[in-house]
Amino acid sequence: MLGKPYPNDIRFMLRNEFKINRIMENNRFMDFTIDKINAIVHVKREFRASVARVWAAWSQAELLDKWWAPRPYVAITRSLDFREGGQWIYSMVGPEGDEHFCRVDYKAIQPLQSMSWLDAFTNAEGEQNVEFPRSDWHIEFSGEHELTMIHVKIKHEKLSDLERILEMGFKDGFTMALYNLDELLEQS
Repeated sequence: MLGKPYPNDIRFMLRNEFKINRIMENNRFMDFTIDKINAIVHVKREFRASVARVWAAWSQAELLDKWWAPRPYVAITRSLDFREGGQWIYSMVGPEGDEHFCRVDYKAIQPLQSMSWLDAFTNAEGEQNVEFPRSDWHIEFSGEHELTMIHVKIKHEKLSDLERILEMGFKDGFTMALYNLDELLEQS
């Protein structure tokens, strides 16, 4: 199966991994790997901006709201307490007015280096919707001057949780959001 050409350089890897590894139209590196054995999504993505600017986009409500939701949805922060033990409560609002509520529980923050959190779908009050799985995110930031690489590692409790999130459109949605972040960083 390896070596067979696929559109957009998509390759199905051995060991139950799905991987997209390509240089995108805007010449920024992206690697999206799904490790089904360990129920982990790995995303590596390059941005033409300093670590400080990329970090700010991941840690400030007014910037998160400009890129986090895949279009045509918009993100709306209800509250953000960006610190270890803090929370980000937000919603994604669709063009028809449908609203999906979410919460991030920050576990660890090393400024300009890494952050980790547990995410959850919630009701409007921020209470976890236990019908949906939580994901354990860890994001690392590295770079020099005006070039930053992020490595996002998203661990799921079990394979069925990972598969459910993928069925809900996570891969496309997160990829679109990262394009939104490119646009935001180009504007500032």
